[in-house]
Amino acid sequence: MSRSEHDYVLVLYYSKHGATAAMAKHIALGVEMSGINALVRTVPEISSICEAVAETVPSCGALYCTQDELAGCAGLVMGSPTHFGNMAGAMKHFIDGSSSSWMSGAMIGKPASVFSSSSSLHGGQESTLLSMMLPLFHHGMLLAGLPYSATQLLQTTGGGTPYGVTHVAGRDSDRELDQHEIALCKIQGKRIGQLAQQLLL
Repeated sequence: MSRSEHDYVLVLYYSKHGATAAMAKHIALGVEMSGINALVRTVPEISSICEAVAETVPSCGALYCTQDELAGCAGLVMGSPTHFGNMAGAMKHFIDGSSSSWMSGAMIGKPASVFSSSSSLHGGQESTLLSMMLPLFHHGMLLAGLPYSATQLLQTTGGGTPYGVTHVAGRDSDRELDQHEIALCKIQGKRIGQLAQQLLL
C-alpha cells in the first residue's frame, strides 16, 4: 500500500462526561508526534426510544465518524467509558454497523488499540478494553497494547494497563487526567502512528 496525503490514524471515541474525550485529545497528539495525521471522531448517542434521532452534527466536540472514515483509516485507536464492564452501547452500535468493512476486508492488517475510563480503579476497565478488541480481531486488525517500556505503567496510581491506556474519573466523573495517564495516552497514540506508517511502506 502506498503513502498518500489521506493517510491518517482514526481516534474514535464515545464520551459521556468528558474523560474519554480528553484521553482522545492526548492520544491524537501522540499520533501526530509520529508523523501521521490524526482524525478525531466520536459516535452519536443511542436511545431506547425508537423515535429518537441524533442531530446530524454534534453540538460540541469531534464530528461523528462515518463508516467510510473507519474503512479508510491507516490505523485505529478506539475508546469508550466502561459500562458494566463493557464498551458503551453507542460505540457497540457504531461498530455493529461496520459489516461493509468486514465484508470488503478494509480493516485487515491495520494496527489498532483501545482505551477506556471508569469511575473506580476496579470498575471493569480491562474487561472493557478486551470487549472492544473482539470486533477488531474479527475485522482482521493487528492489536497493539502498551509495552512496559512505558515506565508510567509501573508508576501510575490512576489508570493504565498493558491492554491499553485507562483513566479513573472518580465517583463524580470529575477527576482530571494525571501526568502518567496523559503520558500513556501520548505513548499509545505515537505507537499506533508509527505502526501504521511502517505497514503503509
